[in-house]
Amino acid sequence: MSDTRVPILMYHAVATDPNEATRALSVTPEAFAEQMAVLADRGRTPLTTAGLAACWRSGRALPERPVLITFDDGYEGVHRHALPALAKHGFPATLFVSTGWLRGPYDTGGGLGTMLDWDQVRELAAAGVEIGGHSHSHPQLDQVSDATLRFELIHCKEIVSDQLGSVPASFAYPYGYSSRRVRQAVRETGYAQALAVGNGLARRTQGPYALRRVTVRRSTDIGEFERVVEGRAIARTFAGDRALTKGYAVVRRVRRARRLVSRSAG
Repeated sequence: MSDTRVPILMYHAVATDPNEATRALSVTPEAFAEQMAVLADRGRTPLTTAGLAACWRSGRALPERPVLITFDDGYEGVHRHALPALAKHGFPATLFVSTGWLRGPYDTGGGLGTMLDWDQVRELAAAGVEIGGHSHSHPQLDQVSDATLRFELIHCKEIVSDQLGSVPASFAYPYGYSSRRVRQAVRETGYAQALAVGNGLARRTQGPYALRRVTVRRSTDIGEFERVVEGRAIARTFAGDRALTKGYAVVRRVRRARRLVSRSAG
């Protein structure tokens, strides 16, 4: 079982008519409901992020045909549209919140769409949705200073703990970007596991702080969804994403190097 490959689905907004900033990475409520029905029909067993990591950490066997359903950022449609579909099938999920994007006392105004408020987050938690951290202001964590990195991780954790009365155990890297420094900081902050993107299936050998996910977006039709969940044609499905990621990685490394030179010169 240690080599079991697990599809970890990454969602963002669930909305009928999202704004342009969130449209590409959104899904319609109808598409989400259909996708959840497919998981049920295929005998999939959803886990939370903490549940998957606990199995792999302890060596316990995973349930039959495991899958994870995760949401990033904290869009209001997760409560309005996704929660009823999850509840219909008795599915748990994980929501990674950017605490500075949620409506309420910590809102920095950076949210890209209509965001959840803390009452809705608490209702999601009460319904079996694990609440994890996704930083405070959603920066590219591998591009910020050590002090900013610590603030983003600790402030997010403290706010979630204060609002929910429980300490978040799981983290997801904003934009999927991390580095050895970022992963070490996430571990030192007390998160027990963290998710990247990578558009591949998760495996125990990836380690608890670099588990891969697959992106579900507005252009994902039901056939593609079924293939991805079954682990078929993933390389072909996400070939364009990987090419863009590799190209942008070079640009980001150059930008970071220039910033470091500028700081040392200053």
